[in-house]
Amino acid sequence: MDMKNLFKNCLSAEDRYQKIIELGRSLPSMGANHKIPENTVQGCQSITYLYTELKDGKLYFTASSDALISAGLAALLIHAYNGYPPEALIKEKPLFLEELGISSSLTPSRSNGVHSMFLRMQKDALKFLTSCFPQRLGDSER
Repeated sequence: MDMKNLFKNCLSAEDRYQKIIELGRSLPSMGANHKIPENTVQGCQSITYLYTELKDGKLYFTASSDALISAGLAALLIHAYNGYPPEALIKEKPLFLEELGISSSLTPSRSNGVHSMFLRMQKDALKFLTSCFPQRLGDSER
């Protein structure tokens, strides 16, 4: 299901918040072995963890948060970007948040949190790219 269909019946900010909370409740649980300081997303209002794996050249994310709104925002980003190749995610911008009216519905601290989660996804993508293709770093310096 694409993002527009997911939010098509959400006509108000309250409806969008309810949908985000619902997504937070449906977020699969994250194993305790991934709830470690290295996976903490800095800049989130609540304690949020993001774990990233690279499988067959594509990124897959799991997340957990102690707040349903943060969990729901993480679920939105995961729904949008699971299965992306690292190079595509690095170039991406989460414009769907604005298109669906989600950005305008968020408090500044929640907006900062979702931005921090997305930046973390991009940093992890870059980390995988540089670890899989270290010769690219040397080539660009010549």
